[in-house]
Amino acid sequence: MRTETRNKSWNEIKTNDSWAIFKIMGEFVNGYEKLSQIGPCVSIFGSARTKPDHKFYKLTEEVAKKIVEHGYGIITGGGPGVMEAGNKGAHLAGGTSVGLNIHLPFEQHDNPYIDNDKNINFDYFFVRKVMFVKYSQGFVVMPGGFGTLDELFEAITLIQTNKIDKFPIILVGRDFWGGLIDWVRTTLLDNFQNISSGDIDIIQVVDTADEVIEILDKFYEEYNLSPNF
Repeated sequence: MRTETRNKSWNEIKTNDSWAIFKIMGEFVNGYEKLSQIGPCVSIFGSARTKPDHKFYKLTEEVAKKIVEHGYGIITGGGPGVMEAGNKGAHLAGGTSVGLNIHLPFEQHDNPYIDNDKNINFDYFFVRKVMFVKYSQGFVVMPGGFGTLDELFEAITLIQTNKIDKFPIILVGRDFWGGLIDWVRTTLLDNFQNISSGDIDIIQVVDTADEVIEILDKFYEEYNLSPNF
């Protein structure tokens, strides 16, 4: 991409940027039109590299099934690994199974458990992120890499700054997330005061599918189900 940019004049780049606005608008319109009809859903995030025989793949499938049994659909990034497990659990439980796919040079491909009319493809990460945040009634975050962390911290920031309504953010796997939570609490809060004490309460860490359901049910006994902005 850098090489292509160097070979274009500044005016050519500006012209391409102007036309790109229409493609971006098209992705927003398509996403809004399709996702506004799916009903309450919970998004599941995690690594595309998780294999079907891994404990977190199996746990994700169980979590997704129980979420569907409690009246929600499932949204994932539409790819393999944890995303596939989330869609598989929703599919096997007879629930709504949504995939928000992104075109990437590696790792990403559609998984076979997405509802045919709910497989939406994006070129732009930021458009895809808006869809996750707007139409999710909660984030369930399984172990993952940089992409998973990106989605997690963006949602935390939006809630922290009151840009969106609060919703449950549930990290699954204390053995995986414990070190990160300790660093946030010790370094960001205690040592440097870069966050407020209440910011820690935005996220909750659990180990089981039943704990995920308990948090979701308790939250929506108090709050209404609706898009987040």
